[in-house]
Amino acid sequence: MERRSFLKHASAGLAAGAVAAPAIAQSSLPNIKWRLASSFPKSLDTIYGGAETMANHVRAATGGKFDIQVFSGGEIVPALGVLDAVKDGTVEMCHTVSYYFVGKDPTFAFDAAIPFGLNSRQQSAWMWEGGGMELMRDFFKEYNVVNFPCGNTGVQMGGWFRKEIKSVKDLQGLKMRIGGFAGQVLTKLGLVPQQIAGGDIYPALEKGTIDATEWVGPYDDEKLGFNKVAKYYYYPGFWEGGPQISAYVNSKKYAELPKEYQAILQDACAYAHVEMQARYDVRNVAALRRLVASGTQLRQFPKEVMVAAMKASFDTYEETAKSNPRFAKIYAPWKKFRDDEYLWFRVAEKTFDDFVYSQPSRR
Repeated sequence: MERRSFLKHASAGLAAGAVAAPAIAQSSLPNIKWRLASSFPKSLDTIYGGAETMANHVRAATGGKFDIQVFSGGEIVPALGVLDAVKDGTVEMCHTVSYYFVGKDPTFAFDAAIPFGLNSRQQSAWMWEGGGMELMRDFFKEYNVVNFPCGNTGVQMGGWFRKEIKSVKDLQGLKMRIGGFAGQVLTKLGLVPQQIAGGDIYPALEKGTIDATEWVGPYDDEKLGFNKVAKYYYYPGFWEGGPQISAYVNSKKYAELPKEYQAILQDACAYAHVEMQARYDVRNVAALRRLVASGTQLRQFPKEVMVAAMKASFDTYEETAKSNPRFAKIYAPWKKFRDDEYLWFRVAEKTFDDFVYSQPSRR
């Protein structure tokens, strides 16, 4: 009898727990509604979807009391105007890539990627353990923003070209959609960079307004249809070894959040950060196969181009550090972190990768 009584009461308790709302939803914490402006089109479910993943986790963890509504690029503010919208309080937060804003200050690029910089794991390590978060938070104070890593694509592809790139000479006069610091670097090699939001790239390439474009990788590029208007697909995207996508929150609005909501938002961004990388690592595989099967010509950048671009990159960084104290403040510790990480990755990661990738598949 005692055993049956215990099971009966235990079952009742489990049932009640299963239907009960989260404890936070039963508390006196306020109902809050925010708007998030994305820089990305809704069709790109992986990179745009990072913001939705984050918002869904916040909503679920608070029982709907903290509701973040996500708007695609251009829906309520221009895709490349989201930072200013957060800074000015037009929206509470945005989801974007910081190198879109290097025209304001090249220092922004450190929150995403710079050419020949860090891969995705190293970028995350720098932000969370290597001092990068503190350095970037201090920089973003000038823009009334609190920053959170909220996604990474992994190393990207080098982009779509109408003609083959056989030497540095082939870059001269080439009009290419390319974001961030990479555009400034590649001007040294004669390329003419164009900053165009994701949803506007295809018509520019189709009409011949640009000669080439880079975006992310096979999964997104196939969705945007670049293979229909450009034949050659180059790799690697040496300017984006591990580009971080970020959530930027208006600092005043963030300070007004209850501490519980701040913690939930931070954790939700971290989850979205990891999930985005995982999605790309899986979905790019099948997409690349489909692209090649449909006639896309896969090409590796010539070593001559890579060497020249790397020299141009570090020449640009040194020049910028001399004229921009904000850039210099972050560049010095960033470069030391990069050099240290490269030593470690050469020992374990690269040795493992070089061996297993060179071996035939085992079945």
